[in-house]
Amino acid sequence: MKVIGLAGWSGAGKTTLLTRLIPHFNAQGLRVSVIKHAHHQFDVDVPGKDSWRHREAGAAEVLVSSANRWALMHELRGAAEPRLPELLDKLSAVDLVVVEGFKREPHRKIEVHRAGNDKPLLFPNDPGIAGIATDIAVETRLPTVHLDDIPAAAALLLRAAMPVEEVAARSAAMR
Repeated sequence: MKVIGLAGWSGAGKTTLLTRLIPHFNAQGLRVSVIKHAHHQFDVDVPGKDSWRHREAGAAEVLVSSANRWALMHELRGAAEPRLPELLDKLSAVDLVVVEGFKREPHRKIEVHRAGNDKPLLFPNDPGIAGIATDIAVETRLPTVHLDDIPAAAALLLRAAMPVEEVAARSAAMR
């Protein structure tokens, strides 16, 4: 299993790029999973539904299953937020995991930059950035691809992706 991150300011187009890359990877026969970090309170459950009521009552975990999907919700209840390697351990094995967020973790990242977002590039200050997907010319030695060139962006992600074991080792070395 390999891991690569997407980094960039809000509004740069990380999610848009990823939703275009996933079908491309799938067409190549690759299985892809995504880990998305949320910086704010979020809920995947609907207030008032049974699973929500179970969590509100104090359940540590609630697993909801149907013929179409299953979802596991784990309440931290004051415990520390898990680091990226802990979350990677919870995923089923796939070919590629794309991580959006977790910018303080030491995995490699591709920066997504859109000129219209009017934000500075991250790469000069983030040694984990291994390439840039952008809509402008950038003066750098890092590999760059245009945001709309999905085959080139996919190839860049695959070249920069690192084994999950290396992510875990780098993360452990940071502690």
